[in-house]
Amino acid sequence: MDTFIVACLVIGLAVNGMSIIGLMRFPDIYTRLHAATKTTTFGSIFVVLAIVIKNIVYFDQASLTITIHSIVALLVIIFTNPISAHAIARASLLSGIKPFGVIINEFDYKSQIKTADELELEKVSEGIPDEDGAL
Repeated sequence: MDTFIVACLVIGLAVNGMSIIGLMRFPDIYTRLHAATKTTTFGSIFVVLAIVIKNIVYFDQASLTITIHSIVALLVIIFTNPISAHAIARASLLSGIKPFGVIINEFDYKSQIKTADELELEKVSEGIPDEDGAL
């Protein structure tokens, strides 16, 4: 069982280490975000798996607490990594940072951003009531 725990740790650390290579080698923010978020999420799964298995095999008083905290931390990583990567990538695209080697000429992304006043006008024209119930 110790071999399996060590194997999970080695796989997790190796995959997390690949994100360093991706951050150094990829040319733009979009591919760097992809490398960082995908590998750290996947690598963290193996590290937490090793922690959980270790605490199940060598159970003591603190094992349950460590296992629950590890699983909660993994769930936070699984949910926040893609969301934060999407937010950063969208902000980069809307601020005008283009992907390396790609020509984007189909859309003007800045024209898709709407102000609060424009959104209110759309609601009124579509007949959607506001918070007070008035059109």
